[in-house]
Amino acid sequence: MKMYHATFSVVAKCSKTRSLGVCVSTARPAVGDRVPHIEAEVGVIATQANTNVAYGTMGLTLLRRGFAPEKALEDMLKKDPDRETRQVIIIDRNGRTAAFTGRETKAWRGHLIGDNYVVAGNMLKGGNVIKAMAKTFERSVGEALPERLIEALEAGQKAGGDRRGKVSAALLVTSEEQTAKQPFVDIRVDENTDPIRELRRIFRTYSAKIRRKERAQSFSGISKNREWNMRVPESYK
Repeated sequence: MKMYHATFSVVAKCSKTRSLGVCVSTARPAVGDRVPHIEAEVGVIATQANTNVAYGTMGLTLLRRGFAPEKALEDMLKKDPDRETRQVIIIDRNGRTAAFTGRETKAWRGHLIGDNYVVAGNMLKGGNVIKAMAKTFERSVGEALPERLIEALEAGQKAGGDRRGKVSAALLVTSEEQTAKQPFVDIRVDENTDPIRELRRIFRTYSAKIRRKERAQSFSGISKNREWNMRVPESYK
């Protein structure tokens, strides 16, 4: 079954902490289940439009093997007869990027590549959506990566977002201290009238919980590393 995710998304790396992250929103449910793919110290990928999750799973495998993002994307596109219906953006642990927007993806469509980030979207209200995302991300240098990603998504929504409306959003971020493959932040919002706003609310709740646990651990002498490897509790999703 074909799953078309008219989507706007951002993938990025924090040059200071080496964290990787992706933030995405769409007018269909469960965007966090298919579009974003991430692995600590490897890379992050968003596969959208006529979504094929193989670009995420195989893409991470190729990055893990040492392929540059451009080479990994080129190899996957060559084997895909439906490549012109795809939109894929990639950034690896070294900040190298790649992006592709197929000619058969739905307008408005496009992508922008910047320093340590890529933004992209299809079936958008217009090109100002990703321009606003890029501008906001560049202005937020110095802030924590999850905050920068959410701010970029908020800017894209304010500029028009998905021309069909708002339903779901997701935020995935790895930690610089992470040893497990799963992201330390994995928040997904579905079937919501304002998913990006809800994403921010949940992230604030999660962040406050982590800060409280870190303070408690500093008194007990427990290392904080394990907490940063923790997935978001189900009750917060």
